[in-house]
Amino acid sequence: MRITRRRLLGLTSVAVTLPLLLSGCGGDDNASAFGSGSDGGSHPVRFVQQPWQDLVVENQIASDILKKLGYSPSVQEVSVPLAAQALSTGKADAYLGNWWPSQKPVFGKMIDDGSVSVSGTMLTGTQYAPGIPGAMAKKLKIDSLADLAAYGDLFDHEILGIEPGSPGNQYILDAIKKNAYGLGKWKLVTSSTEAMLAEVTRRVAKNQPVVFLAWQPHWMVVKWKVTFLADPEKVWPGAGRIRVLTRSGLKKEDPNLVRFLSQMRTDAPTASAWIDAYDNKKQSAQSIAKEWIAANPETVNTWLSGVKTVGGKDAAAAVTGG
Repeated sequence: MRITRRRLLGLTSVAVTLPLLLSGCGGDDNASAFGSGSDGGSHPVRFVQQPWQDLVVENQIASDILKKLGYSPSVQEVSVPLAAQALSTGKADAYLGNWWPSQKPVFGKMIDDGSVSVSGTMLTGTQYAPGIPGAMAKKLKIDSLADLAAYGDLFDHEILGIEPGSPGNQYILDAIKKNAYGLGKWKLVTSSTEAMLAEVTRRVAKNQPVVFLAWQPHWMVVKWKVTFLADPEKVWPGAGRIRVLTRSGLKKEDPNLVRFLSQMRTDAPTASAWIDAYDNKKQSAQSIAKEWIAANPETVNTWLSGVKTVGGKDAAAAVTGG
């Protein structure tokens, strides 16, 4: 039941600190991409993202709307720490995926010193913590992080994580380092989100135990009836909401753009539906965004209240016809 490189598409066990994780995902390609700005058009808007399905779709929706307003949006995929660095240094303009407070160690100081601004709240009522498929949790009577140590051998002393550099991974590493809940002998297995979900799917199909970094909104919660593990020692900050961040100075330079970004809102069922369409129905982000915008003109108009095109015309009229 041990994870192999072939079976998990290159997952690697790690027990490193954040600086090492940063060095592993901060290559020259990302740095040069930040410097390239947008696609060369006027009024560029540079988004950063991780390969999280709801965030990918949200950026596509925002980009499609902004194009109709006369902007030239672009999206760069980077780790969470590199996204923070890009915003704080002015190499990116906006980030729609700030899970808070779980990303506080990465963004907290930048928000406090004003180099990154909180411009809105995209979604509330999130969950973000290690979890176990509900049937297995019920069978083993596990509902807390404090229960894991007793089942170490059954779980191969492994917790499956996502992309290196993600705050959720780091919280798990910190807990292991501190031997919180007796997890000192455990290890984190990092991967891509897609690979982690594939491995959980494989184990669930074989009725094999697995504990992994879980979150809501996501189809995993519905499909596996995930039990999010309680944290009586408060070593895990959780994630109560997803916020919109922008670089310092953007609101002064383009209040119209920031008004639009600050008014973007969605809910957990909608975000979960986007993720399901992208992940399980294999729809492209472009098709999901196009269909959603066409089907939800009232919501789009709410986002565009008081917003103008770059030419000064009514934004809602330009996007939805009113």
